[in-house]
This record gives sequence, structure tokens and C-alpha cells, in this order.
Amino acid sequence: MLQTASILFVITALGGLLMAVIRFATKHNPPAWLAMVHGLVAASGLTLAIYALCTQPVPSTVLFAVVLFLLAAGGGAVMSLAYKWRERLLPAWLVIVHALIAVIALGVLLLAVFGAG
Repeated sequence: MLQTASILFVITALGGLLMAVIRFATKHNPPAWLAMVHGLVAASGLTLAIYALCTQPVPSTVLFAVVLFLLAAGGGAVMSLAYKWRERLLPAWLVIVHALIAVIALGVLLLAVFGAG
């Protein structure tokens, strides 16, 4: 289950990278459909990770990764609701903080799932 969640988060990260390139290269927000797919795939990964936490023994660092992913999701929701919906350009600092938290969470999760030990 955590391996599948990890794969979903990697796909999410690739979509996030594409959206960051669009935001910084064109000075426009990425298309709504891409942001929606990004959020849905991330939510799927998060749901699987939380389900694994609740139903099977997992490394303790998975909980830390889930908390970080929840923080990143909060930032994504703010970007969507406070900026994208109002057709305002996403603030660079928020895009960067969202990405940094998500990348750290992904690294922690990947180490917990695939790391040695």
C-alpha cells in the first residue's frame, strides 16, 4: 500500500514540477485541469498512506511524512481557493514553500518505504 502511495506521490511531484515551470516561466498560473489532477492524485496517495498507518505496522517516519503532506495539502488548498479561483497570480513564495514541504515529505516517505533498514 505504501509503495503505491509512493508512486502516486512521485507522479504528483512530476505534475507539481510541471506546474512550477509554467508558473515561473510564463508568469501565468497553470491550467485548472492540471492543478485539479495534481490535487486528486496527491489526495489518493495521502488516503492510501493514512489507511496504511491505521491498518498495518509501518515505520514511524511514515506518520511524519503524512503530517508534512497534510501541511503541503493545506498550502495547495490556499493556492487553489485564495488565488486560482480569484484569478490572481500564485505567489512565488507560496509555490516554493508548498513544493519544499512536499519534497521533504516525499523523501521521508521514500526512505521509509524503500530505504535500507
